[in-house]
Amino acid sequence: MTPQPARPAKQRKLDTLHRLEHDEDVWVATAVADGAAPYLVPLSFLWDGETLLLATPATSPTGRNLKETGLVRLGIGPTRDVTMIEGTVDTVPPAELTEAEGDRFAAKTGFDPRELATPYLYFRVRPRRIQAWREANELAGRTLMRDGAWLVAD
Repeated sequence: MTPQPARPAKQRKLDTLHRLEHDEDVWVATAVADGAAPYLVPLSFLWDGETLLLATPATSPTGRNLKETGLVRLGIGPTRDVTMIEGTVDTVPPAELTEAEGDRFAAKTGFDPRELATPYLYFRVRPRRIQAWREANELAGRTLMRDGAWLVAD
């Protein structure tokens, strides 16, 4: 397969924002500080233009790890068009989520954790670093955000 030409950084940012606005699922990687094995699960998400909102059972390994460490690494898209996000995490109990945001999450993801018997927590991920690339020819310059600030102008 012949690689596509490398996209300029501005196009990569536009493609990343499109993916955040339109994709429904993300791979969520978490771990705990004691060296236990990392945990990787797919979760649905809602992008609000600045943060990603995730939901998972409060007692799941992912829920416990997100709450304990406040750190996460996310992967969106296929391996040959990936967006990788490292972020900090705030735990949001369902009672602290606005009704409108809960409704937007449910509409986007197709499920509403507020209606389930299993206690869920929401987690707000604030991206600190975002990288995006398709092929080896895009590895240079793959970092689009560093320390929470976009490196590419609009």
